[in-house]
Amino acid sequence: MRVSRFFMPLLRETPAEAQIVSHRFMLRAGLVRQASAGIYSWLPLGHRVLRKIEQIVREEQDRAGAIELLMPTLQSAELWRESGRYEAYGKEMLRIKDRHDRDLLYGPTNEELITEIFRSSVRSYKDLPRNLYHIQWKFRDEIRPRFGVMRGREFLMKDAYSFDVDADGARKSYNRMFVAYLRTFARLGLKAVPMKADTGPIGGDLSHEFIVLADTGESQVYCHRDLVDMPVPENVDFQGDLTPYINQRTSLYAATEEKHDADAFAAIPEDKRLAARGIEVGHIFYFGTKYSKPMNAKVAGPKGEDVHVEMGSYGIGVSRLVGAIIEASHDENGIIWPESVAPFRVGLISLKADDPKTREVCEDLYAKLGAAGVDVLYDDTEERAGAKFSTFDLIGLPWQVIVGPRGLANGQVEVKNRRTGERQNLTPEAALNLLTRGNG
Repeated sequence: MRVSRFFMPLLRETPAEAQIVSHRFMLRAGLVRQASAGIYSWLPLGHRVLRKIEQIVREEQDRAGAIELLMPTLQSAELWRESGRYEAYGKEMLRIKDRHDRDLLYGPTNEELITEIFRSSVRSYKDLPRNLYHIQWKFRDEIRPRFGVMRGREFLMKDAYSFDVDADGARKSYNRMFVAYLRTFARLGLKAVPMKADTGPIGGDLSHEFIVLADTGESQVYCHRDLVDMPVPENVDFQGDLTPYINQRTSLYAATEEKHDADAFAAIPEDKRLAARGIEVGHIFYFGTKYSKPMNAKVAGPKGEDVHVEMGSYGIGVSRLVGAIIEASHDENGIIWPESVAPFRVGLISLKADDPKTREVCEDLYAKLGAAGVDVLYDDTEERAGAKFSTFDLIGLPWQVIVGPRGLANGQVEVKNRRTGERQNLTPEAALNLLTRGNG
C-alpha cells in the first residue's frame, strides 16, 4: 500500500479525552475515531490490526475443536425472560422495541440464543460434546465509557459456548478453552496469566480471567511470578488429557481482587509475590445447567433418560485486545506492534521521492516484498524525512526500510527494527532477504 493512496489521518496533538497510552496512540495513529461515547469507527490501519487479531483467535478456536457460526446482534427479549436474566441484567442491556411493539435487545452476550439454537437442533448425547462460537459485535451500555476501546460500549467479541452430557465432559471442554486461550494470547505477543475470577452476571462457580499485566490496568491482581513467563503449550492434542497444562497454572497462586486471599498470597516466598495492575483480555466460565434447566435444553442420555446439558461460555475481547497490546508494547514515540498483528510488517520510506535512483530502488523493493507476501506500507510522498520517521515510529510497524541518495551512493539501504531500535546498513538484496525470511 502506498501512503499517497492510503487513508491514514494522523493527529499531531494528543486529544484531551485520551487518558491512557493506548487511547492516545490509537487516536494519534489514525486507528480509530470516536463516533459517540464509547463507540468507535475503525479506520483502515486499525481495521487491519483488528482482522489479524480476529484471525489468530479463529485459528486457535478451530484448532481446539470449536465450530464457527454467526448469531444476530439483536435478540428476542422472550429468550432472556426464559433464563430469568432480562430484568436481572440491569441498565447495561440496551432494550428496544420493533415496529410491532415486540421487545428486543442488543445482545451483550449470547448464552440464551445459543441455548435456543442447541435445544431446537440436538436430541441425543451421541451428538455431544459440541462447542459453538462466533466473532460478533456486542453492546453494553456502560455508565461511564472510558479509556477508548478498553471500556467502550460497542465491542468486537469472540464468544464460544460448550455443551456436554455431564460435568466431567464439561470440565474437559473448559480445559480445551483454557489451553486454547494460552496459545492465542502468546501468538498475539502477550503474556496472559489465568486467574481465579468472579463469575458476575454470567453465573456459575468456576471461572478464570486471562490477565495481561500493565501499569494502566483497570484492576488489581495478585499472582506467583513464575506464571508470567511460563512456557506456552505447543503441539497440543486437544482430544487428549489437558489436565497437566491446567494443573501447572492453577497450582500457583493467581487471583483477581474479588477472589484475592491475602493469607494464601502471603504464604508465597516474598521474591515470588507479584501484585500488579492488569487488563482482562479473556474470561471463561463453567456454569453447568444455569441456562439449560430454565430453558429446558435436554438430550437423551446413554440410558434413554432426559439430561439437561452442562454448559460453559468463553469470551475474548477482540477489539479490546488492540488496546491491551498497545498498553503492553509501546515506547514514548508510539506503538510497537508484534509482527503477528502489525497492520503492515514493513514501512518502506523514500527520503527523496523525486530522485530517480531512490525511486527505482524503492519501487523494486516494494514489488519484490509484495510478491513475497510481505505487507508493506510505502511512503512515496514528498513529506520531509523527519515527519516520515515520526509517523512510522508512531504507527509502530515492526521494520522500517529507509532509502535515500546518500545510502545508495554506497549501494546500501538502512533497515531499522522498531522494537529494538537496531539499525543495519545492507544492500537492497540483503534487506530483501532479511525481510522475506519466513515468508513464502
